[in-house]
Amino acid sequence: MKVIVATGNAGKMREFRRILEPLGFQVTSMKEEGIDVPIVEDGTTFAENARIKAMTVHQHTGEAVIADDSGICVDALGGRPGVYSARYGGEDLPHPEKIKLLLSELRDTPPEQRGARYECAIHFVLADGREYAFHADCPGMVGYETRGQNGFGYDPIFYIGERSFAEYSDEEKDRISHRGKALRQMAEEIGRRVESGEIRVTNPSEKGE
Repeated sequence: MKVIVATGNAGKMREFRRILEPLGFQVTSMKEEGIDVPIVEDGTTFAENARIKAMTVHQHTGEAVIADDSGICVDALGGRPGVYSARYGGEDLPHPEKIKLLLSELRDTPPEQRGARYECAIHFVLADGREYAFHADCPGMVGYETRGQNGFGYDPIFYIGERSFAEYSDEEKDRISHRGKALRQMAEEIGRRVESGEIRVTNPSEKGE
């Protein structure tokens, strides 16, 4: 099944490909499809923003589209940055500076109060307009320093155990991450519906016949 991923985030795109392609999905990006449509993320929840992204691209293309909205929610900050993770400190603030800002907000916070979680909402819309929503999270904590070279976003300061997410291999991260969990939920659900005949998978060559 071909799906367009409604994101311009290269790190997310790599994860979508790694997780979904082995499960039988043909994953393509907005860039590869020549899609340049403004997406206004004005939702107040991850689920709302994921749906906005997916439906915007679906309405533009008429194709099957998948989108996610995700972020880090810090207990000591009342769940911030949350849905504003990508815009934390301002949309134009470089991501290393966003990390520094978050660490500065937690500078006096002891280890037992540095709990955090990554959250991910997935919205999948079929070419015929049917919609499916999924959600998963990954609990951890915010460390005191950046570590690791892998991953993206807040991975260098998001710790599970003794390692940051940026120190995990791609395979390790995909097994336990919020996005990995949500995408596997989606793949399992869509797979069941394909097997039951509720969803018919159409090959690209069949279009227009």
